[in-house]
Amino acid sequence: MPLDPRIRAVTDRIRKRSEALRAAYLERLAQAVEAGPARAHLACSNAAHAFAASGADKATLAGGRAPNIGIVTAYNDMLSAHQPYEHYPERIRAAARAAGATAQVAGGVPAMCDGVTQSRPGMELSLFSRDVIALAGGVAMSHDCYDAALWLGICDKIVPGLVMAAASFGHVPAIFVPSGPMPSGLPNYEKAKVRQRFATGDATREELLAAEMASYHGPGTCTFYGTANSNQMLMEIMGLHLPGAAFVNPGTALREALTDAAVARAAAITALGNDFRPAGRILDERAFVNGIVGLMATGGSTNLVLHLPAMARAAGIVLDVQDFADISAAVPLLARVYPNGLADVNHFHAAGGMGWLIGELLAAGLVHDDVVTVAGDGLELYARDPKLIGGKLAWQDAPRESLNTRILRPAADPFAPTGGLAQLSGNLGRGVIKVSAVPADRHVIEAPVRVFHDQEAVKAAFRRGEFTDDVVVVVRFQGPRANGMPELHALTPVLAVLQDRGLRVALVTDGRMSGASGKVPAAIHVCPEAADGGALAKLRDGDVIRLDAGAGLLEVLTPGVLDRAPVVADLSGNAHGTGRELFARLRAEAGAATEGASIIL
Repeated sequence: MPLDPRIRAVTDRIRKRSEALRAAYLERLAQAVEAGPARAHLACSNAAHAFAASGADKATLAGGRAPNIGIVTAYNDMLSAHQPYEHYPERIRAAARAAGATAQVAGGVPAMCDGVTQSRPGMELSLFSRDVIALAGGVAMSHDCYDAALWLGICDKIVPGLVMAAASFGHVPAIFVPSGPMPSGLPNYEKAKVRQRFATGDATREELLAAEMASYHGPGTCTFYGTANSNQMLMEIMGLHLPGAAFVNPGTALREALTDAAVARAAAITALGNDFRPAGRILDERAFVNGIVGLMATGGSTNLVLHLPAMARAAGIVLDVQDFADISAAVPLLARVYPNGLADVNHFHAAGGMGWLIGELLAAGLVHDDVVTVAGDGLELYARDPKLIGGKLAWQDAPRESLNTRILRPAADPFAPTGGLAQLSGNLGRGVIKVSAVPADRHVIEAPVRVFHDQEAVKAAFRRGEFTDDVVVVVRFQGPRANGMPELHALTPVLAVLQDRGLRVALVTDGRMSGASGKVPAAIHVCPEAADGGALAKLRDGDVIRLDAGAGLLEVLTPGVLDRAPVVADLSGNAHGTGRELFARLRAEAGAATEGASIIL
């Protein structure tokens, strides 16, 4: 199927916008490829340090003829998704030897769990941890001893940070190795009901904890379709996973076979062989467009609207919020996975998963097929499913028909005609809204505002019974420069309760919502942020705002608001505790949310 002209137009626009930056990036990549890994050129003392602890691999490493694979791992026990990585290095080293290669852990990167830090001060480090991960990944790879790299990471900021690092070392082939989602537990919609009951005082803390533990119950990624699983979809559709690797459960024979195959493939695509596939060549404008298409087709996390521009910039590609909006307008919603449906990612995988989805997008002409991937040339390689046949890993064509049309539907009969993400602009600035899970009659909200400076104040007003009429809740001074842009996850149950009571409710904020944000309309990532004197800092209680997702409008209708002096908030409470003092320079230097809110690019 020929590529949809709307997708081609966005791709061409990105290519033209990025021309100078991308050319400079590719020139640096070519120079690094020409120089090659330094391992063969190390002085004897340097080499001895590099191989001193390598045991049986020492002679192979010293010979310098076999590929050496660097492992960058985000393992820790705090993240259920990353806990399986504890023993991956042992398996990878063994698989590398079987492939005639060696492997070394090049370094570790931090990985925080947003599920633990939600609504806590530590969440104010969350967004910036992405750039810290990129920096740590750079340190790991700086030894310049690796012919390829395996990147072990899954969750919210970890994959974007690792991609930024992999792009910065774009002359080195890179394969991302997932661990897979935990098996299904308590359905996410049942858990959400208990959260809402707790918010109204109708459920005890013991009931809430029991529900949460029944949902988050073992090793593996959380099963809702938030940022972590959106990341896994991205790595597959962008060609950085092996086909079908994203959603295979941990601890299974297929999961282990896919890990072994990733090692063998990494050894095969180095510059030492005949199929060199450096990461920087894979990460071009077509790969990023494919990633955004996948995000829209599945109703993925709004956090990626922040992360993808930063990831792309590391590879010399410039993305704009308008690119997301235009792609969303061209791409139908093909998946219903919680929070925009009842299914979890295990159900999505069983219904056809990534193989079916990519095949359907190719058939509809909505993604670029002419891409370079770690598996080979052409995205059609990813319209396949991995199978263990006679104990050996093989790929077969994925089903062409959805196995459950309540979860996956074809482009000719989608759940919605668009991907459900829109750019908002107006006299309050620019932002985005995700409406894939928002009822159609809530896409336009016009109501007086209540202004707050943190989510705890919103919850306190809710407990006092202050929300009795239609309202636009404005939570400002939540941008990257104000407090690091934490997710405002605690607002979801409160606002959902108000909406269920029949009120017309919306959220407007310069902060961000959870990757699992759902049915309440929320204008997020509003720029300029209040801490930079943006228009949000001029609002007062009672001003009337109109949010129109269909028209892409976010405006204050009350006359004279923009003539006011902006409020200057006391942000000293964000400066200390839980490591926040270490991040003061990062808050001061952070870029705009519409550009990725990066402090290094």
